[in-house]
Amino acid sequence: MMPPLRADRPDKRLMIPRQPFGRFFLPGPTEVSAEVLDAQRRPMIGHRSAAMEVLFASLQLGLRAVFRTKRPVYSATSSATGLMEAALRNGARRRVLALVNGGFGERFYRIALACGFEADALRVAPGQVHTPELLVDALRRRDYDAVTVVHSETSTGALNPVAALAQTARNASDVMLLVDSVSGIGGVAVESDAWQLDFVFTGSQKALALPPGLSFGVAHERLLARARSARGRGIYFDLVDFEAFVGRHQPPHTPAVSLYYALDVQLERIAAETVEARWARHTAMAERCWAWVDEMRERGFPLGILAPIGYRSPTVTCLTLPAGRSAPAVVAALAARGWTIGAGYGDLAATTIRIGHMGDHTVAELEALLDALGEVVGRGKR
Repeated sequence: MMPPLRADRPDKRLMIPRQPFGRFFLPGPTEVSAEVLDAQRRPMIGHRSAAMEVLFASLQLGLRAVFRTKRPVYSATSSATGLMEAALRNGARRRVLALVNGGFGERFYRIALACGFEADALRVAPGQVHTPELLVDALRRRDYDAVTVVHSETSTGALNPVAALAQTARNASDVMLLVDSVSGIGGVAVESDAWQLDFVFTGSQKALALPPGLSFGVAHERLLARARSARGRGIYFDLVDFEAFVGRHQPPHTPAVSLYYALDVQLERIAAETVEARWARHTAMAERCWAWVDEMRERGFPLGILAPIGYRSPTVTCLTLPAGRSAPAVVAALAARGWTIGAGYGDLAATTIRIGHMGDHTVAELEALLDALGEVVGRGKR
């Protein structure tokens, strides 16, 4: 039974404190600039109108630049979990190998099972990554027609070597590589065409620095050919349908028009910065965060980074805390100072914290956060 409505309940708008931009470092949703938020106030247009066709065509140009592709970029009004399911329903036939190194790799695996596929999980420890050698061995031991992988694992800050894994999958017989780059694209180098990724997708609320509610994906022609014969690809996430409607400069279903307006403005901002400069800015933020951890250790504060050197995501860092320190307490102490970061994910919730240095943040803004975090951690030193 639902609880009764209360007339004395305070206005929820008054319960959300407003902070200046640059203090919200959650690893998703990330902070959105005022200019992008304001774009959502434009008037509605019909999703089958000439105005939508003009807007949609413009969005395609910007999205293809971000994905580094000449192929159509599909846009769905859903979270990226929707395109996880789309990847499997369109790209798998019978048996799926899920590369699991964190919470979102596990989600991909569970979706494969829920969609009725045979699925095996190839697990490594949280924070570790899957090497091409591991994938080669797994593909030799059993016959798979699809492999799922998370590029930037938001739960651990680990960055899987997707380019090498894609090459390994192509060397196998008729295996599709399905890539979750939700906290990657927009902040991490991704070359959809050059790496020949069969399907790669992202969400709006991470490194693209948009409000939640949209997801974007690119399908290689190989995957699209397989999708055409897939009986269980459904309706809402039918990639064959998405492909056809992109050719008409229209979405296949009623889109979140206001979010399209926000996307339009943000793609202009990304183009002005350039995708390459955006990657470099994210790398600079990540490297400053990693160096700060080293500095703290030199000062006697035993912090750590979960992901190993060489396999760390430029968009999110998962920090390990010393024994006896509570991650929720650190997050709460920062919140009391006006800063937002994330606690650990799943089994790591009590022992790790996560900093989402992604989107439109700068090294200077991150430096201010790290100063505050240093004070919080230092106060609890024994």
